[in-house]
Amino acid sequence: MQRSLTQGPITKNILLFALPLMFGNLLQQMYNIADTWVVGRFLGADALAAVGSSYTLMTFLTSILLGLCMGSGAAVSMQYGSGETEKMRQSVFQSFLLIAGIALVLNLLVYLGLNGILWVLRVPAELCPLMKDYLLIIFLGIAATFFDTIRKLLRAIGNSVVPLAFLAVSAILNVILDLVCVLVLDWGVKGTAVATVFSQYVSGVGIGLYTLKKFPQLCPKRSDCRWDRKNLANILNLSVMTSVQQSIMNFGILMVQGLVNSFGTVIMAAFAAAVKIDSFAYMPVQDFGNAFSTYVAQNYGANRPDRIKKGIRSAGLTSAVFCIVISVLVCAFAAPLMGIFIDPAQTEIIAAGVQYLRIEGACYIGIGVLFLLYGYYRAVNQPGMSVILTIASLGTRVALAYLLSATPLGVTGIWLSVPIGWALADAIGIGYYLKKRT
Repeated sequence: MQRSLTQGPITKNILLFALPLMFGNLLQQMYNIADTWVVGRFLGADALAAVGSSYTLMTFLTSILLGLCMGSGAAVSMQYGSGETEKMRQSVFQSFLLIAGIALVLNLLVYLGLNGILWVLRVPAELCPLMKDYLLIIFLGIAATFFDTIRKLLRAIGNSVVPLAFLAVSAILNVILDLVCVLVLDWGVKGTAVATVFSQYVSGVGIGLYTLKKFPQLCPKRSDCRWDRKNLANILNLSVMTSVQQSIMNFGILMVQGLVNSFGTVIMAAFAAAVKIDSFAYMPVQDFGNAFSTYVAQNYGANRPDRIKKGIRSAGLTSAVFCIVISVLVCAFAAPLMGIFIDPAQTEIIAAGVQYLRIEGACYIGIGVLFLLYGYYRAVNQPGMSVILTIASLGTRVALAYLLSATPLGVTGIWLSVPIGWALADAIGIGYYLKKRT
């Protein structure tokens, strides 16, 4: 089902468009949650620390491609909103070639530089063999990120249901294969990597074939398969800057992961489990921000500034209410949530994770506002502003993490740096919007 966001009730349409995105990301998170649960419960703290650290690395690597996918989706959404169907198909063709080429290069580079990557991440020597076993297989999933281009294109034209269906199949398959590969075949951390990669390709190939058959308006014709410099420049303006923004954001997180690793296996394992809970908790506002971005992009392409202003008020209120509710829940149930992934006997690990969750969880409204700002500036063709906000947020986080962790605060200083970074970026983004409006 395609949904035009340039007419009709604003809040209702954004929410209806956002809900499949939320469920889709929920299913996407099941990849990581299933891996974390199986590894934490059946393979032990060392394996959990290794897989958790690998997850942060993979998030950084795939963020480069996901940023390109998001930027390309924004370009297609604008062209869809303005009715430029031929130009839209050219954008699809050029985006595919760009993202496929970068995916192949990235895959080659990570295999060649694996030992150097482990050194930069300050992985403890006893965890290096486990992490290598996992990464050698999970790196094959980088190329599968290419298929996310198709999901982003379908969402760009207002269809968020089809990507949800294919993610559901993939997520269920991943959970089943996780259990089979680890508990039945006894493949250890390699088994969780095999399950994830195989499931990703099943979903990607499936949605690709379905789109070819059911969405011909997105499939480039022979006449569309050419390089249009002006159109390519527009795609690159949105894609490269969005990719830079995503990469900077996750590179900062990767640097923080290296600092966390220096505190040893207990903190690594606590961080691995707590980050999954954290990401799961604020995931709906992230997806709501993406839905809001599509809403703004379509109305920007249709020259409807009145609807954009109304949408900002509606989205801000909706996001704030949700953030407050989820903050209360995470803070109240931090210990039971950690117990899902960690054996209750591992009290030291659970205590460290609970501290992280209560500090981050109390401040979710900060990241909720930041996701809306990212979506807005990307949609109105100002992706450079998203990069500035990311640098402000992550630069503050990384700098404070290293500074505060060297004080008596220790690892608590790392946790405190996160909401401080969110608050600074929010202040810059809102201030810039108000200044441009006046």
